[in-house]
Amino acid sequence: MVAAMLIIPFNDGIAKALTARYPVAEIVWARYFFHFLLLLPLIAWKNGLASLRPKRIWLHLLRGAFTVSATFFFFWGLASLPMADTLALLFCYPLLITAMSPIFLGEKVGPRRWAAVIAGMVGVLVIIRPGGDVFQWSSLFGVAAGLSMACYWIVTRRVSTSAPPLVAAAYAAVFGVLFMPIILPGGWVVPTSGDVGLVAIMGAIAAVFHILIVKALEFGQASVLAPFGYTEIIMATTIGYVVFGDFPDPLTWLGIAIVIGAGVYISLRERKQQEGASA
Repeated sequence: MVAAMLIIPFNDGIAKALTARYPVAEIVWARYFFHFLLLLPLIAWKNGLASLRPKRIWLHLLRGAFTVSATFFFFWGLASLPMADTLALLFCYPLLITAMSPIFLGEKVGPRRWAAVIAGMVGVLVIIRPGGDVFQWSSLFGVAAGLSMACYWIVTRRVSTSAPPLVAAAYAAVFGVLFMPIILPGGWVVPTSGDVGLVAIMGAIAAVFHILIVKALEFGQASVLAPFGYTEIIMATTIGYVVFGDFPDPLTWLGIAIVIGAGVYISLRERKQQEGASA
């Protein structure tokens, strides 16, 4: 899980660099195109091509739509925000999952987790600082990415057993390849051969990332692994500083700490409840 979190920021760093030359939708399309090309032989070897026709296929497509929209908004935020800031705003999704679960999943959320949700959203406001001198409208793209990711996980909880994880990842790639060209603003920009290579690397990183997540889930429960997902902020901050010269200010770090702390607390509470239910 930690290995997955330490490699995926390289994907984001390449995307941030490419946004200066290409439309975000084109970058997302190319990322998922190479992602699918690399996943397809792995799926054929591990699960068989017949697995690409899972039960409840429309829910898988919906889940793919939320994944692609999260990527789109996240890359759009990266175009003008530091990597660490954008990632921290994306990390609001565990808070949103908790807030949405009573409505869409019928789950009960106790006062402690509600308090963590409120605290986490305060952290988001600290990062964004609406009305302040440092506020940027592009911050809302990070929040939109978090909302899309929360919707993705809500749908995932409904279809988690109806297809192997790699097949679910492939459906996200298929949706991205088919849908992104429709919303290309200003048309297609012909990429250089070097940039094609960079996007291919993005696809390879994404494929390895999904493989590592699948292997992690084979050895440990999601509730145990979830807090380790926040280690991504370490590499994201490092790449942002070394490559782009971006480093969060102290107040932003405070907001990041609040968001991550609330997310970890929610994960630990959910794990404790699951252990209590199975006892």
